[in-house]
Amino acid sequence: MHFPPLPSALLLALAIHSGVSAAADEKVVEPCTVASSAGSFYDLRKLSILPPKDGKKPGKNEKVDDWHARGYDYPSNFTLNICEPVVGGLEHRPVGIDKDLAQNVSAYYETGGKIYSIGQQNSNLTLRGRRLVLQYTDGSPCGGENKKRDNGDDEDKKSAKDSRRKSTLISFHCDKDPLATAPSLTFVGASPDECSYHFEVLSKDACIGSEPAKQGVGPGAVFAIIGVIAILVYFLGGVFYQRNVAHARGWRQLPNYSMWAGIGSFVKDIFIIGTSSCARFLPSRRGYSALSVSANGNGASRGRGRGPEDENRLIDQLDEEWDD
Repeated sequence: MHFPPLPSALLLALAIHSGVSAAADEKVVEPCTVASSAGSFYDLRKLSILPPKDGKKPGKNEKVDDWHARGYDYPSNFTLNICEPVVGGLEHRPVGIDKDLAQNVSAYYETGGKIYSIGQQNSNLTLRGRRLVLQYTDGSPCGGENKKRDNGDDEDKKSAKDSRRKSTLISFHCDKDPLATAPSLTFVGASPDECSYHFEVLSKDACIGSEPAKQGVGPGAVFAIIGVIAILVYFLGGVFYQRNVAHARGWRQLPNYSMWAGIGSFVKDIFIIGTSSCARFLPSRRGYSALSVSANGNGASRGRGRGPEDENRLIDQLDEEWDD
């Protein structure tokens, strides 16, 4: 038997296996999630407040408004969202923020009838040791509320000249209290120049979790791909060899045609034997036309198909028996 050369198939399969493995190794980082080198995984997507979808009612325990933190000794309270822009509409454009960027504000406070952004939307979590933090940057210019400004766009232009802008740092802590029902967000403090604001979030969602299994090409699928490629190369290479070297035509172009033909005949014989064996167990059709033994010992039909001579002979026999 002539087999087509398979080194090319194996090389091609190995190349595909390497490409699939490389693609599987590339981890796609989901927004608002982070994994450490030690295997710890954090997922804070449940803390993100998303705007309600059209025609869809929120769940019973689903939060639909932004997170709020009391300022205590700070003269303002704060509104924030986690990894997403705030969903509550801003009454005014934040000081020093372009109109196109106003919809990406993730944290702000309001004082003196003006809104000050303390950070733009960001969903990249960071692990600093055992601390899980999220930072917002590019807020309103620092110290803008302490300066005398004109009204209108001139105020925004003067504020934009300040290169230092407000930012927010949020640290997350695991809540191990079994009685806790909802996360809590607390304002920790602000820097003296009112450029940096620090918050803490206590939540069960900030505890270490297990990374969800990613749908990808597994080892079984890789070997299946290799097998399919090897079979294709085997048949294509065999057809090329049988046609051009052995000068075969028709079905004989297939590699190892005699072997495949023998397998087909074997399967056919097994099928015939199986059907013949099953036919023995089928009930036979017997009726009034079954064969019976006539008076002269010959097998004759007592039903349909009986000739006149047979009927006369049977009548004579019955008459003789009646006379006796």
